[in-house]
Amino acid sequence: MKILVIEDEQKLSASLEKSLRDKGYEVDTALRGDTGLEMAMKSDYDLIVLDIMLPGRDGWFVLNALRQVGNKTPVIFLTARDITEDRVKGLELGADDYLAKPFELSELLARIKAILRRTPDRHQELIKIGDLEVDLFKTRVVRAGKKLDLTPKEFALLSLLTRRAGEPLSRERIAKEVWEMTIDSGSNFVDVHIRRLRAKLDDPFPRKMIETVRGVGYVIHDQPPIALSVGQRQHFDHERR
Repeated sequence: MKILVIEDEQKLSASLEKSLRDKGYEVDTALRGDTGLEMAMKSDYDLIVLDIMLPGRDGWFVLNALRQVGNKTPVIFLTARDITEDRVKGLELGADDYLAKPFELSELLARIKAILRRTPDRHQELIKIGDLEVDLFKTRVVRAGKKLDLTPKEFALLSLLTRRAGEPLSRERIAKEVWEMTIDSGSNFVDVHIRRLRAKLDDPFPRKMIETVRGVGYVIHDQPPIALSVGQRQHFDHERR
């Protein structure tokens, strides 16, 4: 994930850059609004942390300019003014969140994680696997030319499986990413929902796409059944612990 931080306070900008890099994000920084806007226009970011009071161009201008050209990159506003009018203005312009200074880095990191978790990969809004098409932006699923009517959670489950196509996912991971919950290793919670998804995705068609990986979980693909290597088995055994 790649994040752009547009913040003119050098100490805060450096602190944010270090914290985000420590969490595994790729980070670019800009100390001016006009510089940050140019970077956001030229490069593809997964999220922008944007201060409002900036030299060159303020945060309002930067966000409005991005939205005017159809740039949908999630934006978290940072501001020294915790005023309702500013919150409303930011949301109306298309901001995804708003954080007043001073703030704890842990809170900003949590908000970034939450936004990225619910935001589809903009590089891959339309996923095609065999005769299956999953439109992450329009939340639309088509198989063999037939539109499938999925519930929101069924779509979230299918989205996870297709975004990780060919990668076996444990039940524990699926529960955590789709329902944000922790389940016991013996729980059949995920299995029940997989059965419901299969009834719509697989049962009406001759070729089945969701495969049960014995002792691990599930995987979706348009290939013959897979076999796990010893290393993959050890990985999933560790994940389950």
